[in-house]
Amino acid sequence: MADPSSYRPKPGQIPDTPGVYRFRDEHRRVIYVGKAKSLRQRLANYFQDLANLHPRTRTMVTTAASVEWTVVSTEVEALQLEYSWIKEYDPRFNVKYRDDKSYPYLAVTMNEEFPRVQVMRGQKKKGVRYFGPYGHAWAIRDTVDLLLRVFPVRTCSAGVFKNAARTGRPCLLGYIGKCSAPCVGRVTPEEHHELAEEFCDFMAGRTGTYLRRLEKDMTAAAEEMEYERAARLRDDIEALRKAMEKSAVVLADATDADLIALAEDELEAAVQIFHVRGGRVRGQRGWVTDKVEAVTSGDLVEHALQQLYGEERGDSVPKEVLVPALPDPVEPIQAWLTERRGANVSLRIPQRGDKKALMETVHRNAQQALALHKTKRASDLTTRSRALEEIAEALDLDSAPLRIECYDISHLQGDDVVASMVVFEDGLARKSEYRRFQIKGFEGQDDVRSMHEVITRRFKRYLAAQEKYGEWSDAELDDDENPVESRLTEDDGRPKRFAYPPQLVVVDGGQPQVAAAKRALDELGIEDIAVCGLAKRLEEVWVPDEDDPVILPRTSEGLYLLQRVRDEAHRFAITYQRAKRAKRFRAGPLDDVQGLGDARKQALIKHFGSVKRLRSATIDQICEVPGIGRKTAETIVAAFAQAAPVAPAVNTATGEIMEDEEDTAAGATDAPSGEESVTAGASEERRGQEP
Repeated sequence: MADPSSYRPKPGQIPDTPGVYRFRDEHRRVIYVGKAKSLRQRLANYFQDLANLHPRTRTMVTTAASVEWTVVSTEVEALQLEYSWIKEYDPRFNVKYRDDKSYPYLAVTMNEEFPRVQVMRGQKKKGVRYFGPYGHAWAIRDTVDLLLRVFPVRTCSAGVFKNAARTGRPCLLGYIGKCSAPCVGRVTPEEHHELAEEFCDFMAGRTGTYLRRLEKDMTAAAEEMEYERAARLRDDIEALRKAMEKSAVVLADATDADLIALAEDELEAAVQIFHVRGGRVRGQRGWVTDKVEAVTSGDLVEHALQQLYGEERGDSVPKEVLVPALPDPVEPIQAWLTERRGANVSLRIPQRGDKKALMETVHRNAQQALALHKTKRASDLTTRSRALEEIAEALDLDSAPLRIECYDISHLQGDDVVASMVVFEDGLARKSEYRRFQIKGFEGQDDVRSMHEVITRRFKRYLAAQEKYGEWSDAELDDDENPVESRLTEDDGRPKRFAYPPQLVVVDGGQPQVAAAKRALDELGIEDIAVCGLAKRLEEVWVPDEDDPVILPRTSEGLYLLQRVRDEAHRFAITYQRAKRAKRFRAGPLDDVQGLGDARKQALIKHFGSVKRLRSATIDQICEVPGIGRKTAETIVAAFAQAAPVAPAVNTATGEIMEDEEDTAAGATDAPSGEESVTAGASEERRGQEP
């Protein structure tokens, strides 16, 4: 525990101007970022009698080892810089959302030749129209399923679209009338784009136009005695009305607003947001935040606005934001919102009428969320603390291991050997610091040797960082020509990898793996990091230089935490190993052709459509494939002649046989990271960085 007086700035050193300040711990990691209208007055509040500080502020200042600041011209600049630093450093003591999941949006890719309707998460992309966010992906799919009757826009992935275009046959949705099948030319790109525009208009709230048009067409069809067409239009109208009923009208038509409500106590606050577009509630989201210091309701609203609109631009920021309390002062945050929207934004407290009534509903949701969270959180805090204490006691550590790193090795019969590193801080996963490794030095089923290599590589990076950036004097902190910040971050502004040491290294395995990890640390001269291993069969905890394992009770919270850490490392490793394996392409007899790599094998399969067609091709036909010479073509024909029966092409990631003509061509890919199929809805796991 540090004494705040040991790093307190000297009197008169802190400027009396707007700025942003950062507290750092002993490892130079940023643990708190704040802004102030007057840096001198604000920082003075932290260096008073510890008994007068908020409990979590007291913990923060005693964890910190230094404080630094940056002067800016205006409070708006301070607001922008504070937000960017919070996003960059993810300080552990800042007000942050406990529920950091990525909420799903309904997205229409208007930047493509044939726009696609899909569920999308993550960072927003240019040229894509977004609607939402929604609480659940299934709510989006239900709405889309109803609307596809009237607006049959494409929903398939790029791989399915290309395969349908190649075979000349649309997918099932094309046959049942829920897709206009642009893949086979049923509509032109212009007609399909117009269809997507109408879909977006309807989702944006302009519903009356389409309902009136359909009703007029239905009446005309009935008068002309085209009863089947009239019945289909009647069903379309019913589908649109059902989709509209899913979002009840709560405000006057064409009202676009976000409503933010709070429920708080001394330590925590629940935030609830209702997104109203076109007078209807289009989405809802909510979080629970920690109060690091004695913040007001206005301060919490300001933090919520920063997190909510920090990545948004244009129409994504509504013209009206209703809040329970205004930040003090309100002008900087209002100017910031206006700059992000490109037009005036009204930030106010509703006083009467429908908006006041809806705000009360949002507030009730916030109260229920806080009550539910407190019920879970009380148990969660106690359980995690007890788990860390049990681990420290079982392994005879001086203190609880606040940072735990776990390593696992994964391969398939000695091929594609990879390793994973997962990080848990304060008993919670910190996915931004996950890392993955390729074992390049050798191949084979040697987990012990692989573990030694991974531990060596990881801690060589740590020692290199310590040697180069280890300690700084006060003079260095003030060196404008060679700022410390540039040495703490990569060229892209991210914190340097492997910069912080763990208190405990956990390896997936028993005594041999533990010995290998310990030997790697000893060779590097590292003595202050504990090592243990968790063997799967009996869940025994192994420590170095001991013949017998440490046995933790099956009901132990410490054992449960170690199991969670180990299982997460295993999941992360096997996900990476499968991804690497998926890149390898196997195509039966082609695998035995000398000099024929994956690229040319995929070119062959793509050209002929399947291994079956390739097998029946002549030498001259094979020579037509770019990159295939006559000698290679003769070798391919000979390989097929010797193979009996012919082995089908297989995607090694999924096991899918690519033999028949309708199978996906080589090189077809699923939806990219951050997207989900509207029908399947599978999302890709978040991955760490590869050194």
